[in-house]
Amino acid sequence: MLYPENCEERLGFNEVRQMVRQHCLSTMGQNLVDKMQVMAKHDQIDKFLRQTKEFKSILENQEPLQISAFFDIKILADKIRVEGSYLIEDELFKIYTSLQTVFAVIRFFDDRKDVYPSLEALFEHLPIERNILRKIEDVLDAKGKIKPNASRELLDITTAIAKGEQEVRRKMDSIYKSAVANNWVADGSLTVRDGRMCIPILAENKRKLKGFIHDESASGQTVYLEPEEVFTLNNKLRDLEFDRRREIIRILIATTNELRPYIPILLSYHGFLTKLDFVRAKALFAIQVGAQMPVLLKEAKTKLINARHPLLLLSFAADQKTVVPLNIHLDEGTRVVLVSGPNAGGKSVCMKTVGLLQMMLQTGLLVPVDEHSEMGIFHQIFADIGDDQSIESDLSTYSAHLNKMRYFVAHANAKTLVLIDEFGTGTDPQFGGPMAEAVLEVLNNKKVRGVITTHYSNLKLFAGDTNGLENASMLFDNSRMKPLYILDIGKPGSSYAFEIAQNIGLQKDVLELAKQKIGTNQNSIDSLLVDLEKEKRQVHESKVKLANQQNRLNQLLAENEKQKLYLEENKINLIKDAKLQAQNIIKDANKLVENTIAQIKKKQADKEATRELRQNLQKGLVKNEVKIEKPKPVVVYENTAIEVGDWVQLNGTESTGQVMEVNKSNLVVAFGDLRSVVKMNRVQKISNKQVKKLVQRSSYTNSLSDAVSSFRAELDLRGMRGEVALQELENYFDKAIMLGFPSVKIIHGKGDGILRKLIRNHLKSYKQVDRMEDEHLDRGGDGITYVYMK
Repeated sequence: MLYPENCEERLGFNEVRQMVRQHCLSTMGQNLVDKMQVMAKHDQIDKFLRQTKEFKSILENQEPLQISAFFDIKILADKIRVEGSYLIEDELFKIYTSLQTVFAVIRFFDDRKDVYPSLEALFEHLPIERNILRKIEDVLDAKGKIKPNASRELLDITTAIAKGEQEVRRKMDSIYKSAVANNWVADGSLTVRDGRMCIPILAENKRKLKGFIHDESASGQTVYLEPEEVFTLNNKLRDLEFDRRREIIRILIATTNELRPYIPILLSYHGFLTKLDFVRAKALFAIQVGAQMPVLLKEAKTKLINARHPLLLLSFAADQKTVVPLNIHLDEGTRVVLVSGPNAGGKSVCMKTVGLLQMMLQTGLLVPVDEHSEMGIFHQIFADIGDDQSIESDLSTYSAHLNKMRYFVAHANAKTLVLIDEFGTGTDPQFGGPMAEAVLEVLNNKKVRGVITTHYSNLKLFAGDTNGLENASMLFDNSRMKPLYILDIGKPGSSYAFEIAQNIGLQKDVLELAKQKIGTNQNSIDSLLVDLEKEKRQVHESKVKLANQQNRLNQLLAENEKQKLYLEENKINLIKDAKLQAQNIIKDANKLVENTIAQIKKKQADKEATRELRQNLQKGLVKNEVKIEKPKPVVVYENTAIEVGDWVQLNGTESTGQVMEVNKSNLVVAFGDLRSVVKMNRVQKISNKQVKKLVQRSSYTNSLSDAVSSFRAELDLRGMRGEVALQELENYFDKAIMLGFPSVKIIHGKGDGILRKLIRNHLKSYKQVDRMEDEHLDRGGDGITYVYMK
């Protein structure tokens, strides 16, 4: 149950609904989206969430599930139900293509038995009636038009029409040639008037040729005449066309009658397609906002980890910004979180995020949180957000708030989620604060769960002394006077009224006067809160930094142990293999020596023969010689600023070049004869002493030619997740630009086009890209992108 009626609008759920609606392929799916309601049954919510999760997995894994045709079969079934009615060709074809989609989807899941159990339940006990397809295939071709041989009568009529048209054409050509030869014809060729083929005749010659005039030109100099000989033939053709139309209607009526017994099955298929479109739209929206399925609980509690407001997420993504994730929990110990802090610090967003995500979850939508989050089920969601003053009801802002508080107190219980923004405002703070405190105490006694935002100090003190209530604040960087949008549970927050006023330039004498009027006690409390927040933030940053270092240390230790175990496990095998190789080398050497001695004896120590045998012996020695690699010179990097004329080395390569230009974070570097623009963080400065050694040791021209020869102008990203694919693309594209390739081919597959859109949007950020094109349809179409450089 939601209260008030505009609760969905206030929390932003209507906008979420509209976004899901846009992903539907049919009006049936859109109608289901419009009917989405907050549910309170655990099993029902769990079923909807799992269906969406499984479909999301299908889309992300780019499974070959082809869904394209969604038509409203119910309307067509209702039309069939009426005796004497019939479906036209287009309507029959809509049923045919819809059923093809149904059977293709069922076949897809049959091939993956028990992989997607929740989606399989959508068509459980659904009969497979292919006779419907066969009956339609008997009369329609692949384009949805009546087949010429749909019946014997239609075939005869079609054949007669074809012969008649040939006869008319032959006769007309003969007459037209004769008229041209006599110079009776005006400029132009044979034309059609009123469905009849005519010859354009000059007006002065119209009596020289017998026939029927159907039209004349605007000037009156040309008449369009149908020759008398052709008139009778055309009439016969017209009659045949009427016969053909009557026969087609007879076939359509017969086919419709044959489909009438299948109306219940058609309605079942309609329901399946509707649900499938609905689940698909929810899965696409989940991918759009990075949503997951949290752990679903039966209790009325929640634990959000890295939660993000979906509407804010999409808005920020358009501006290439990121949303600061929210971490909050509501349970028996912390039933109500009282959030305080500065204006525009994120208090309302925090509260709305909790409410909107809860509403999304209980309508069966996945939510943008960490999958380890835990979310329960609330039977009621009450919200007091925004200004609801009403002229019609003669209500002020505060009266409207009180009306809601009256309803909350009367109907709230332990399974109610209460969301209140700016609690107690709208009247004199001297009276609004105590009134809000009284309402909060009653709601807390009813063990409600909720998130409440406020600036009132008495509410902060009350929350600090009352079980079930917990203070929280939105962190604020008072050195830069900017909000951090991080929720810190456990301490109340300051409103930073004086700091913000000072930052925007309010006069000092006004600020001092205000501090005197507020009183020393309140001023001291506010200053204490500011200091507490500052210290808390510093401790938080230190803990995060320490945790990152500890994680890095744990990773290094784990890798070290892994390498150690690997060496221990393979040490015996490596020594054994080395001994076997040594034995084989010795055996081969002994055989070679013995054969050489035997050959020398056989040749009776002939000088020339002995010389050849010694050469063979030397070749055997060279073959098994172990070459000792010369150690690579240790490159010493300099930490000084990079300037024009300095030498640098590309990270992870042996390529060295000289800096020609420095432009902010970009460098123009000359690698031999090639100049390239390189990010400053991708190179290391080297000392001039090492330059000659490095250049002598490895010629950049050679390494460049090697790189060009080994570089393929094709990159396959199919099956990769978005962030992995973009990383691979960025590394690959940097090489392509540096090597000067005019074009490259990116293979990303088709699917739903998510990966293609992601890749192309990323490539648009490169100034070097001139244009992008799809591959030819026969060779992959929009599953492959050709990128052309400027």
